[in-house]
Amino acid sequence: MIASHPLKGRNALKLGVFSANADGGLAITDVPERWKAGWDDNLSAAQIADRAGLEFFLPIARWKGFGGKNAVREWSFETFTWAAGLAAATQRIGLFMTVHVPLVHPLYAAKALATVDHISHGRAGLNIVCGWNPKEFAMFGVPLVEKGYDQAAEWLDIVEKAYEGAPFDFDGSYYTLKDAVSSPASLQSPRPVTMNAAFGGPGRDFAAAHCDFLFTTFTEIEQAGAHVADIRERAARTGRDVGVYTVCHVVCRETQAEAEEYYRRYAVTLADHAAVDAHMAGKKEFSQSHDSDAYDRYRQRFAGGAGSYPLVGSPERIVEDMLAISRKGYEGIALSFVNYTQELPFFCDRVLPLLRQAGLRVE
Repeated sequence: MIASHPLKGRNALKLGVFSANADGGLAITDVPERWKAGWDDNLSAAQIADRAGLEFFLPIARWKGFGGKNAVREWSFETFTWAAGLAAATQRIGLFMTVHVPLVHPLYAAKALATVDHISHGRAGLNIVCGWNPKEFAMFGVPLVEKGYDQAAEWLDIVEKAYEGAPFDFDGSYYTLKDAVSSPASLQSPRPVTMNAAFGGPGRDFAAAHCDFLFTTFTEIEQAGAHVADIRERAARTGRDVGVYTVCHVVCRETQAEAEEYYRRYAVTLADHAAVDAHMAGKKEFSQSHDSDAYDRYRQRFAGGAGSYPLVGSPERIVEDMLAISRKGYEGIALSFVNYTQELPFFCDRVLPLLRQAGLRVE
């Protein structure tokens, strides 16, 4: 087993790759080089990130796409088996699984999560989400749960009890178990690191009480610190400390002009507009993942990276923005690219040394 999970390492700003398991990644575009999310490309991207010393590889859980020309994100790898395959082919990077709580029984999740933790020698992580898309849930014949985070709390409690070693009964509002066991336990104790992506109050309260890390979004860096303060206050009320991360989409080129030109090309001129419309409409109606005005003000960001903050420019400019994000209290950033295998090497070669010079990374 590794000494500690990579998200507990020494770097002040942790970095990871986000959404490579899904068609398009986070970009909703029709450029020829758009990410197709084939297995070999996923493997290559994970190994590039692993060799560069990035801390984590984080998938999305997607079952139904958003239509448009490319049925964007309909092609996606299931995250437990995806992580298991990558765990056997990498050395240092943390491998996360993303699970929709209402769709996966906690005893199955406990077994699968522990399996990946053993394959990776202690590098597994769990991203706990409750889901927001009713069309996906309808595929399973499962309704959206009104108090999804109450169910998530029971779900995670069962996972943790399963690793204690003794058979147990559980009689909750959502789950009833009799003489339940799950062996082996995870290598990490009491369970692998957990994260949750939440913007609304119930999700943040759940993360504050139960998770190690929380991912959230912001529209402008100047206001980003308010989210960190809110999450830390909620965590303090439970006597816990929760690390705060965010998500950004990246266009890194030699010059600012080159980066901005490419950003306009893929996220405006060649955006898959029908899929952008469907994605934004669903998010606005069913998900609490962004400020309400973001849908009207930042359409390009939804085409570019699911409404996340854009890091667009030269390596020097991107490091400036990362420094500003870090100073607001964020401990890490999950990154997406139009094409991970084409763009990650340049990012790692040019941005990571500058981050080390800035004192944000020592490894």
